[in-house]
Amino acid sequence: GAPYIFIAITSLAATGRALSLFSQPAPPRTAGDDGRSGTMVFEDMVLVDGRTHMLGRLASTAAKELLSGQKLVIVRCEQVVVSGSLVRNKVKFTQFLKKRTNTNPKKGPVHYRSPARMVWRTIRGMLPHKTARGQLALGRLQCFEGVPPPYDKMKKLVVPAALKVTCLKPGRRCTVLSRLASEFGWGHADLIERMEAKRIAKSGEFYAEKKAAAAKKAKATAAAADPKVDKKLAEFGY
Repeated sequence: GAPYIFIAITSLAATGRALSLFSQPAPPRTAGDDGRSGTMVFEDMVLVDGRTHMLGRLASTAAKELLSGQKLVIVRCEQVVVSGSLVRNKVKFTQFLKKRTNTNPKKGPVHYRSPARMVWRTIRGMLPHKTARGQLALGRLQCFEGVPPPYDKMKKLVVPAALKVTCLKPGRRCTVLSRLASEFGWGHADLIERMEAKRIAKSGEFYAEKKAAAAKKAKATAAAADPKVDKKLAEFGY
């Protein structure tokens, strides 16, 4: 089966599948299996937070998972990082814009300006997207700027092997996709930033209420604790 390459942001074992790069458990096998074949285990959908991920590393990992049959949703694509300074990446993208069909530029290649489509196109380049298998794999992928509903209330995962902190030497220059896209005509950076600020504030309020409710419940449980009652309940198996 495919290696387990995702890790939860808040907890290593918060989901049903052990999504850890560092410990790669073998897939569960059926009864009487001789060890030559296993049952592939997939999540219904894996939600990846693209923030501070290196574009190429994230894309290669995503491509392998998509080909294995896993559905992926990547959010906050505007915060994905590319190594190299802004000037260097602007030069590279300008050279990319010159690649076109001489007779009719509408025939391609298409130069996407939004960060989500940049990520999508990078992953597409790592898939055999002109074959039926590649088309099916590409259909399992979705990319978004920001965190739109319903993904704003779902647990997001990261890919440790693709994080900037693990891939890029401290002090090296890098470029955020939102800045690069804005330089070439993407005009929604301010809107996404405002929406993200609102979402983060709302999430903070929810977490504060959740902590207060948990503390209140713990206090009530401690106040209601009675050794005699606990002993009696233990006799009945509770």
